[in-house]
Amino acid sequence: MTTPVPPPNAFLEVERLVVDILEADPALSTALVAVEPPAGFDGTAAAVLVNRRGGAWVGDLHVDEPLIELEVYGPDKAGAHTLANAGRRALLAAAGRTYGTNLITDVVEQDGPRWLPDYLYAGANRYVCVLKVAVTVH
Repeated sequence: MTTPVPPPNAFLEVERLVVDILEADPALSTALVAVEPPAGFDGTAAAVLVNRRGGAWVGDLHVDEPLIELEVYGPDKAGAHTLANAGRRALLAAAGRTYGTNLITDVVEQDGPRWLPDYLYAGANRYVCVLKVAVTVH
């Protein structure tokens, strides 16, 4: 049995796709949405950092199923929680939509949002959630 080979950039663009989805949502318009924090970031500004945390390629279906972590910061705990809920709502709402040549067939919450102390940024208010995003890749 041969494992089908994924397209060359199947795994490289999922974070960017999620960033685009979140940036387009009006509830997240006041927050930084990015893959990496900018220089000088201290964890106290409104931000949603998008990270791929594994997942699987389903070759027979040409589907990438990454686990996407939303690491959400706010100026206070309540603001971070509100932003985390906005991020997860926006990503859950992407199921069934086409982005370019990619179709998000399903989004399933795996964990969160949950309060998680941040040891890198001492003053941070942070929530983390993980969602599995199934993307048909062409």
